[in-house]
Amino acid sequence: MQQEEIWDADTAQRYDTPGTGMFAPEVLGPAVDRLAGLAGEGAALEFAVGTGRVAVPLAERGVPVTGIELSVPMVERLRTKADEATIPVVIGDMATTVAPGEYSLVYLVYNTLSNLLTQTEQVECFRNAARHLVPGGRFVIELWVPELRKLPPGQEAMVWQSEPGYIGLDTYDVLRQQVVSHHFRFDGTRQARLFRSPHRYVWPAELDLMARLAGFEPEARHADWAGAPFTAESRSHVSVYRIPPAR
Repeated sequence: MQQEEIWDADTAQRYDTPGTGMFAPEVLGPAVDRLAGLAGEGAALEFAVGTGRVAVPLAERGVPVTGIELSVPMVERLRTKADEATIPVVIGDMATTVAPGEYSLVYLVYNTLSNLLTQTEQVECFRNAARHLVPGGRFVIELWVPELRKLPPGQEAMVWQSEPGYIGLDTYDVLRQQVVSHHFRFDGTRQARLFRSPHRYVWPAELDLMARLAGFEPEARHADWAGAPFTAESRSHVSVYRIPPAR
């Protein structure tokens, strides 16, 4: 499926889960705090701004935020929370679309870089971030660490979460470095709702090389937004890259 088909009106309608999941205060609060600190006195650009999960509270903190978003239905959902003057949005893909202005911070959260399904597109995303940033500006990525150590030899699928009413299952294509996430949700009937999304997984070292190709220098990597140390057992990371300051 194309990304435009995945992030349709039905998905946009069900995306927001106020107070729970990715919208839980303990998840969202540290992310907004860290991004506000990195933006400083400058403006921020969010790649794949979606329904404004991060952009809205960041703007409420006084940071000028602009978004780039491929899905029109997701932006329509955002518009129920903030108007165009508050959070301007340019419709387009995050690898090539240019937003007006210059920014001290570009950020891409919640594994969304993996929605770009080729290495070339992911490298172009880094280059697109670089072209928007002022000298000394930062690009922040939140991304999961591929869990191939949990995939038994000869197996292509792995259940990564199972709880009442929900099963999350990933199927891997290790040759193409791609994975499809299958989200099964159950209610009291015999029917289940299935949502699938394709991704290209990226190793942290590969991410660092993409950054260098785009002119960035690595600045920091933590296991979460609160700054926990990144270790071999970390399941995700928040990585910060910086355009060298003007000399």
